[in-house]
Amino acid sequence: MFQSATLKLTGWYLLILMVISFVFSIAIYESTFSEVNFRLERLQSSLRLEPGFMPDRNNSLTAAEASDASAHIVTELIYANLVILICGGFLSYYLARRTLHPIEEAHEAQARFTSDASHELRTPLAAMRSEIEVALRDKTSTKEELEAVLKSNIEEVDKLTSLSEMLLNLSRLDHDKLERTAVDIFDLSKRVAEIYDKSNHRVVIKAAKHPLVDGNEAAIHELISVLVDNALKYSPSDSRVFITISSGNRQAKFSVKNYGSGIEPEALPHIFDRFYRADNSRAKHINKGYGLGLALAKKIVELHNGELTATSTPGKTTVFSVGLPLIQSRPSKI
Repeated sequence: MFQSATLKLTGWYLLILMVISFVFSIAIYESTFSEVNFRLERLQSSLRLEPGFMPDRNNSLTAAEASDASAHIVTELIYANLVILICGGFLSYYLARRTLHPIEEAHEAQARFTSDASHELRTPLAAMRSEIEVALRDKTSTKEELEAVLKSNIEEVDKLTSLSEMLLNLSRLDHDKLERTAVDIFDLSKRVAEIYDKSNHRVVIKAAKHPLVDGNEAAIHELISVLVDNALKYSPSDSRVFITISSGNRQAKFSVKNYGSGIEPEALPHIFDRFYRADNSRAKHINKGYGLGLALAKKIVELHNGELTATSTPGKTTVFSVGLPLIQSRPSKI
């Protein structure tokens, strides 16, 4: 499809180029031929003063010279247009490919996203349907067994709800313009820690500064939530997660570090892709997500003109580091 579109766009580019070239060729021919005629007429006028001047012979010679000059100009313009046609064809194809490349990548990404989303939605629905059909066929099912089926279905519904919210958030970030205010990274991190760490012993916040960034509070709250939830999910329940907050080089910086199974080097470049899960390094964990959280985090950081990076040592630690444009920084007592 895109190859056909590339050829069509190349044709349009080349057509526009040749029309411009043809118009300029006509203009060049007219101006050059007028200049040649003007000079021939001046030459003929000067020859009239010479003895032995023969008007008929000189008129025929002038006409012949004008005809030769016209043919020479036309030939040169034809060669020039052929060169423009060949070079313009290659240049037009290159520009067409460059123009359509981002659209092609976006189309392929959308197709993959739709396919992956359909698959992720189909899996819990199929599990629910299977459990319900088995329960309906078994006439001897006890109340406890039916309750177990209903609880299992509720879990699947919760998963679908979580997936739908993630998809909606990603879609909203793709199209909405975020309202921005001054956001305190330390205060948001503290609130997120209170939500995800009810026991108040796993998440440790280290902050020498209270950096303020120009951003959307809800989006940055979601960003920190994703990173903290990811760190807690993929680390042992008795290990700690460290949030380190600082500022420097006109950036508010915070990192989330956990001690767990880590991420394999070959999986690390892909962890921010939608629906990607580093299964090889994290397959032992039961509570795996849909592979949308880190994609959402990456999108939020990009919308705030920041950067998000990840480093990991398999079997030891994983660190997600975020840098966002800094407004100002206040000292912290913590």
